[in-house]
Amino acid sequence: MKTNLFFWLKSYLGFSNKESRGFVLLIPVLIFMIIIPSLINKVRSSKAEDYELLYQEKVDSLEKIGMKLVSSPDPVFNPQDTIKNNSSSKKLENLNRIPFSEADSITLQIVSGIGPSTASRIIKYGNQLGGFYSSSQLLEVYGLKAETVELMWDYFDFDPLIYRKIPINEVELEELSKHPYISYSEAKVILAYRNQHGKFNSKEDLKKIKIFKSEWIDKIAPYLTF
Repeated sequence: MKTNLFFWLKSYLGFSNKESRGFVLLIPVLIFMIIIPSLINKVRSSKAEDYELLYQEKVDSLEKIGMKLVSSPDPVFNPQDTIKNNSSSKKLENLNRIPFSEADSITLQIVSGIGPSTASRIIKYGNQLGGFYSSSQLLEVYGLKAETVELMWDYFDFDPLIYRKIPINEVELEELSKHPYISYSEAKVILAYRNQHGKFNSKEDLKKIKIFKSEWIDKIAPYLTF
């Protein structure tokens, strides 16, 4: 049988005699590597089932004598381990909640998940916008996750603050197109409409530019002065 196996390996797989011997020696190792993990998982599963039954028996026996379970009767298992604790609760005891508008790139790093780079991007983006009027705008910051934004409100109170607005009836093309929400081509259309129809009195005048969606006008309007 061994001779037939060597012949098959040499004829169909092109193995040399040395390679064939090595392959034959490798087969038991491969079988061992496949079988052992399955056996280990089976043993672990069996032990877990036995442990669960034993634990439940302890709980049942305590309840039968009128005792109420408030912690595990087994020191290696605590039901509270499955409860998600608020990791920031103790940290908050030593901190003052401050308005988000007063946060800088240093204080932002108190939030888990915000390092120096992310904190710097938040501040930079806020400066480019001219301030945040909605907490949802933070999701526009590259690399800032929704769950991290939620954690921020454990430490800060969001206060809408726009500290820089664009005078839409006086602004020039280059300046208008610097705003993150307004592209160069969009700025060209706005100024061309202004030159042809006169000054804008409100955001409703901007909505007369039919190529723009009403939602986009509402988005940029807080940053404009008429």
